[in-house]
Amino acid sequence: MAESSTDLDFLAGVRVVDFTQFEAGPSCTEALAWLGAEVVKIENPRTGDPGRRLRPGQPDDDPYYFHMFNANKKSITVNLKSPLGLEIVKDLLRKADICVENMAPGTIERLGLGYDEVKALNPRIIFCQIKGFGTGSPYEKNLAFDMIAQATGGTISVTGERGRQPVKPGISLGDTGTGMTMAITILGALRKRDKTGEGCRLQVAMQDAMLHYMRTNFSTQAKFGKAVERDGTRSGGGTNGPSGLYPCAPGGLNDYVWIMTSRGNPEHWSRLCKVMGREDLIDDPRFNTPTLRVKNDAELDPIIREWTQTRTKHEAMALVGGAGIPAGAVLDTMELQNDPSFVERGIMQTMEHPTHGGFKMPAWPVRVNGKPPKVKASPILGQHTGDVLHGWLGLSAAEVESLKGEGVL
Repeated sequence: MAESSTDLDFLAGVRVVDFTQFEAGPSCTEALAWLGAEVVKIENPRTGDPGRRLRPGQPDDDPYYFHMFNANKKSITVNLKSPLGLEIVKDLLRKADICVENMAPGTIERLGLGYDEVKALNPRIIFCQIKGFGTGSPYEKNLAFDMIAQATGGTISVTGERGRQPVKPGISLGDTGTGMTMAITILGALRKRDKTGEGCRLQVAMQDAMLHYMRTNFSTQAKFGKAVERDGTRSGGGTNGPSGLYPCAPGGLNDYVWIMTSRGNPEHWSRLCKVMGREDLIDDPRFNTPTLRVKNDAELDPIIREWTQTRTKHEAMALVGGAGIPAGAVLDTMELQNDPSFVERGIMQTMEHPTHGGFKMPAWPVRVNGKPPKVKASPILGQHTGDVLHGWLGLSAAEVESLKGEGVL
């Protein structure tokens, strides 16, 4: 994989103390790690980040979730209920540039590591919090996971078939989507701190972040003056036609192609008619304007389906896309993982883990001078305790062993 990926040093020298768990927080800090920051996870000595899914006294039989969100990081185990353990973490925070946490509401404050305490230790630190609901929200003390954020942030309300119950999108917009909004804000805060020397407090709520991903829907609401309704596989707020999902041969679970004729390019309609060999439809009075195509979609869609069902989704995508019309085959996770082009470009990489062996996973998708950052193994629980405490705090191997013996580490 070395030829298709690289080590990035954009954030070389930046130190991150990572109190995150599960996905929203770890997605944020993993992005920083891929960009070259030294990200150190502070973990519970017994089971670590709950995302590890470790069970006391039993082997980890499901490491893949943890790998996905903790590549390129380091791990140290510290007992935060030990006064000495808490002091060690405070010493790390004095040396850090960034602190990120997404514990349950109030937890970090009860540990004595809230913003005011950490700022007193290190006025230059960028202190970041990811929560389910924002400060001032009537739900700010509530717990949240991805699906809660998507329910309360609107994305579920616009997903599903017209007239039927809402459906949760199959991707982690609530978790990873929120983490990305925090990661990019951290980069801006770092740039300001480089100029002023001042740190700051960053907070993002998962519910609030979902509104960011709903901007197209809010624009549709503004246009029609009512809440956006579910519209199945259609797009464009009900103003694009034809636009949607069409079945393909041989009729499997994901044998579909999405075809979109944009209202921004009227040529898409005539091009599609020509691809299907139906030039007679171009000026058909039922379909010769976008408004009429939407109005008469019950007549139009079967014509398109008849054409797509005689072709595989790959053939349909090649023909329609090749004619200059946006089109996309519906690809499942296995098809994506096995597509050699992603591996060749470094977008899918194999993490070589010392315990679990090789694990293919999506890498950071941005290519820098032609190459994305290299995926490195997620840390074994406590793997870097000695290295970090020596490198950051100057503790000797004997001192680390003594602290382990006392149950601090």
